[in-house]
Amino acid sequence: MTEKLQIYKCDICGNVVQVLLPGNGNLVCCGEEMKLLEIQHDEVSELGEKHNPIIQKNETETFINVNKHPMTSEHYIQFIQAQSKDKNEIYLKYFYPNERPEINITRFSKDVNAIEYCNIHQLWGNI
Repeated sequence: MTEKLQIYKCDICGNVVQVLLPGNGNLVCCGEEMKLLEIQHDEVSELGEKHNPIIQKNETETFINVNKHPMTSEHYIQFIQAQSKDKNEIYLKYFYPNERPEINITRFSKDVNAIEYCNIHQLWGNI
C-alpha cells in the first residue's frame, strides 16, 4: 500500500514518481516493482552537509536551499519540495545544472518539511 507523497524510482529506466493519492496496489515500471526511496538525513557527515535542505527565515521571507551542493551537469539537485506537516500543501521546483537550488516558501503559513532529490545521491530531507 502506498502513502501520500511517497517517492518511488524504477531501477531499470530511472523514472521517479510521487504518490498523489494512495492506493492498495504496487507501483510497477519496466515490468518490475518500483523501489520506495527512503528520505536520508545526516547532519554530521560531509555527504549530509551537502544534501540536507536548510530552511532559513529572515524578517519577511522564508527559503529552502541546498547551498553547499555542486550544480554541475554530472551532479546536481533536480528538485526541492516543501510540504506542510499535514501533507495537504506542497510546492515543488525543478532545477538544472548551474542554477541555485533555492525556493521561496514565504506563502506557506504553516511549518513545513523539505526534501530534495540529487541525481546521484537521491532523496534527502528533514521529515
